[in-house]
Amino acid sequence: MSERYRAVLFDIDGTILVTGGAGGAAWKRAFEEQCGVEADVAEHTDAGMTDPEIAAIVFREVVGGEGSPEERSKLIGSYLKHLPDTIAASDGYTVMPGVEDLLDRLIDAGVPLGLVTGNIEAAAHIKLSRAGLNRFFSFGGYGSDSADRTEVTEAALRRAELVSGGALEEGACISVGDTPRDVTAGHGAGIEVVGVATGSYSVEQLRDAGADWALETVESGFPL
Repeated sequence: MSERYRAVLFDIDGTILVTGGAGGAAWKRAFEEQCGVEADVAEHTDAGMTDPEIAAIVFREVVGGEGSPEERSKLIGSYLKHLPDTIAASDGYTVMPGVEDLLDRLIDAGVPLGLVTGNIEAAAHIKLSRAGLNRFFSFGGYGSDSADRTEVTEAALRRAELVSGGALEEGACISVGDTPRDVTAGHGAGIEVVGVATGSYSVEQLRDAGADWALETVESGFPL
């Protein structure tokens, strides 16, 4: 491992795994339960958005209006209630190629691993739990920290500093994600970004977005 990189941050959806539509199914149940409407989240949102962004956008475009903080809070609570069941029932739930091997290798090398995800914290761990992947991650930045992904990344870096006992030098971290939003957020927080084309974007699109490394999967030339 390069001495320069002492911690690695991973996005979840499209990077570590895909839920096979389980997240969208949970949101659909939540909107039906709390608002009495049918909502197809994929029709109104883009990959890389945070959960607070998703709730606000779909609320506005499907329910109408912004919704009160209390209404959005109830909606997210309902989403979390349904997510374990939709994750468990999903036939399309898949861990991305090479991810678990890479996480094992990084842990064995003593690299602190964190999450940087638009999921609110509870949703992140529900998604990881089916594959037993929570054990790899000792800190993270989440959609419950901020609706802005750069601020989410900054939150993860602050926690990385705590976990490292103050030994993490500025810039001594990289993030791994599958969308241009991940690239923008990492650079906005002052770190380099590995873009992996395991989600909705190609290697060329990630490279054009400014990824410092653009890979087909984490198996192909990961820089550690």
